Amino acid sequence: RREPLALINLKKKHEETGEEELASRLDHCKAKATRHIFLIRHSQYNLDGRADKDRTLTPLGREQAELTGRRLASLGLKFDQIIHSSMTRATETTEIISKHLPGVKKISTDLLREGAPIEPDPPVSHWKPEAVQYYEDGARIEAAFRNLLMTTCAFVTRALQFPPEGWLRLSLNNGSITHLVIRPNGRVALRTLGDTGFMPPDKITRT
Repeated sequence: RREPLALINLKKKHEETGEEELASRLDHCKAKATRHIFLIRHSQYNLDGRADKDRTLTPLGREQAELTGRRLASLGLKFDQIIHSSMTRATETTEIISKHLPGVKKISTDLLREGAPIEPDPPVSHWKPEAVQYYEDGARIEAAFRNLLMTTCAFVTRALQFPPEGWLRLSLNNGSITHLVIRPNGRVALRTLGDTGFMPPDKITRT
């Protein structure tokens, strides 16, 4: 629902000047810039925490976030905003990264909290949510896609029009960078997926 025609009130248009007015509004609503979206996976966190507030970043996780922040800053791009999950590990990762991107607005949202967007195919033996969780999380994550972004793996499959059931086949390192480019005509290209080449090998984890 981001095509130009969906952004115009057609009822109002018919009450005004007709086709010329419609053409003018369509041109005004057309995307004219290329968008760059960077999806960052949270850094390593304490897996022993019973509640979300206890699942804080480990010392290594904080190092990973520092490295990710430096890498993003080194790209020399002007970032508009950072949208992050309200989960503790995502919030802490964002706080560290944002030190390297001063002045960039931060937005926290529950829509980006981790969940089960769709039953994976093939299934995995170590993770089997109740069926109801797919319905609850799936609706929330779809809302995140439409309004903001999604979790990295699910967003990549959705943006590239790949079968969504394959989202768990994408295994990304902590603190990794995924770069998507959206052209004005709506075409999406994946520049990098889960890049951690900027981290020393002994700092790379996948949890």
